[in-house]
Amino acid sequence: MRLLMLSSMLSIGSCHSKLASRHLAFISSRNSAACRVQPTRKRAYPKHVLIPRCTYSSMHNHANELTSNEVQMRKDATKMINAAIQAVNPYVAVHNRLRIDTSKGPSNLVVKTERNELLYNLSNYDNIKIYSFGKASAAMTLAAAEIASQSSAKLEGTCIIKDDHATPDEIAVLEGYNIQVRSASHPVPDSRSINAANEILQSASSADENTLIIVCISGGGSALFCSPREPLTLKDLMETNAALLKSGMPIDKMNVIRKRLDNGKGGKLAAAAYPGTVVTLILSDIIGDPLDLIASGPTVADRSSWGDAMEIVDEYGLNAGSEHVLPMEVLELLKTGCAGILEDTPKEDHAAFSMNDATLTRYSENVLVGNNQAAVMAAADEAQKLGYKPVVLGTRVEGEASHIAGVYVSMAEILAQQRDDRQAQYQMSKLPVALIAGGETTVTIPPDCTGKGGRNQELCLAAAIKMQEIGLRDAVLVSIGTDGTDGPTDAAGAMVDGGTISRIEAASITRAKDALRNHQSYAFFSADDDSLIITGPTGTNVADVCITLVR
Repeated sequence: MRLLMLSSMLSIGSCHSKLASRHLAFISSRNSAACRVQPTRKRAYPKHVLIPRCTYSSMHNHANELTSNEVQMRKDATKMINAAIQAVNPYVAVHNRLRIDTSKGPSNLVVKTERNELLYNLSNYDNIKIYSFGKASAAMTLAAAEIASQSSAKLEGTCIIKDDHATPDEIAVLEGYNIQVRSASHPVPDSRSINAANEILQSASSADENTLIIVCISGGGSALFCSPREPLTLKDLMETNAALLKSGMPIDKMNVIRKRLDNGKGGKLAAAAYPGTVVTLILSDIIGDPLDLIASGPTVADRSSWGDAMEIVDEYGLNAGSEHVLPMEVLELLKTGCAGILEDTPKEDHAAFSMNDATLTRYSENVLVGNNQAAVMAAADEAQKLGYKPVVLGTRVEGEASHIAGVYVSMAEILAQQRDDRQAQYQMSKLPVALIAGGETTVTIPPDCTGKGGRNQELCLAAAIKMQEIGLRDAVLVSIGTDGTDGPTDAAGAMVDGGTISRIEAASITRAKDALRNHQSYAFFSADDDSLIITGPTGTNVADVCITLVR
């Protein structure tokens, strides 16, 4: 198991002074001597707020089998990944978009959008409610609650977190703001998801014109905020999510289906809160940042339809008799909706999305606070500082993980040829080069597969195989999920080079290909001290980042 760690700096107020200077290291390894923690730089955060600060650091047991360039590139890749994740710190992202302004008389909540600033006169609101769900909900809610608490309005709310995605101290601070913290399951919802979602929907339905609602949404929200539409049951949704995950379809298409099966998704939370004022802060984990699809768009007018959902079912063979069949109750609901018998999700003409003459804003406003592009550009900036020529391949990468790996390695191979090529002086990019990409690949899982891994680990395994087959050295590839979770494993992803497979005891290309075919990337990399990246929850989620370095 590769030895990387997450160092979380808790910067908090005097009430928790014993923790103020402590760095918590979460290590998963066989040999702790092979790891070291790099201290994070202290940053002045407001009083009583806990901020996870992630730092990845690595040393290797197989230095004698790595080239000097590979040793250096692994260190450099670690710094680039760290920079990417720090750039999308959810607490900082919320503070960058939300503030209180008293310079023009009454206190105004100022919400900074990409185009302008929205002003909300806080004297108009008796109640401020904060709802949040997603893998970054704890940090986002801490920031929002700290800002909202400066108002004289009554503050309350509910924060739904994935299990183990908030520290006891964070929970204590949130509860001090009268924010109830509810844990739930991800990626497959459980009964706690339903109870927490219904708690939010019931609270939202009591909102009136004097209620301001701040919603914080991040990736993972679809499973954590889950309220089955009648007559569906939790079992129906669990089986549906399992089928969707195995189908290999991208997250945006999954969410078109999910919207129709739930009481809160597809703009229904905004509709429930009307005539209250809703401001939603969104940390995007979906390619292209479609606000109506992130966490299934609970506060955004829905552009999709019953027919769109049924077309996706047909496209991925989810009908009766297929490999990844949806529950019959779900298929019947979709067919009934397509027949025009059931009401569809709220559209742009719903009152919840109309203009509020009192605030000169819409009743429901949605603001993007962070995305994959921010992470990728931060990695590129760090690469440049380290002496690489950064080449950003884009932030919309999608497709089968193993196929994408082949593209990255082929590009690295072409660049590597410049080392001895007399035409190198005429090439567009001089070495060293950092190829940086963002997005979210997929892995199509056969119904009888018992493999364990994730899309990033699978991409890295496929890359390692090709690198060894073509004899590519002095190149390193790393791919991680920015949330610290890759598939149903404790790994965020992996880092590989042309000698990775040969360094794994008793490994061979044949064995590696068997592992790839059976989707056993986690087990394969677990035999190595240099491959798996273990961070624990990072506190953010903006899809994946992949970096390929060539010297």
